[in-house]
Amino acid sequence: MRRLFMVVESKSVSLHTHREGEIVDITSKVQAILERGNLSDGVAFLFVPGSTGALTTIEYEPGLLTDFPALLDRLIPREIPYEHEKHWHDGNGHSHVRASMIGPDLFVPFEKRHLMLGTWQQIVFVELDVRPRDRTVLVQLMGE
Repeated sequence: MRRLFMVVESKSVSLHTHREGEIVDITSKVQAILERGNLSDGVAFLFVPGSTGALTTIEYEPGLLTDFPALLDRLIPREIPYEHEKHWHDGNGHSHVRASMIGPDLFVPFEKRHLMLGTWQQIVFVELDVRPRDRTVLVQLMGE
């Protein structure tokens, strides 16, 4: 009987964002981590610590870079009252709600040290806070 042991390698991607709604393509940074690692096949788990940033995949092209923030404005407007504002008065109640809807994590499988993304699919970080931020995306590679 062959026993498999899962190996975990942990790295991170550092980002500096400039504005609310900024969408940053981090695909090449995650691929570079994978290429420098010791694993051939498995899954990359990405997680952003914090409650006003999110991770997803998107076709990183100008139309969607406009459409996605516009959709968030329609679904979760800045202008309506948020209970968060009553306590903190920091102007980002909508940011927290948006981040919770998109989510802080993402799994992407990889094979032979290549992310298994679709042809037009990129991994993106979405800045949802109302001010520039220094961000870290944690990347854990799990596999063999």
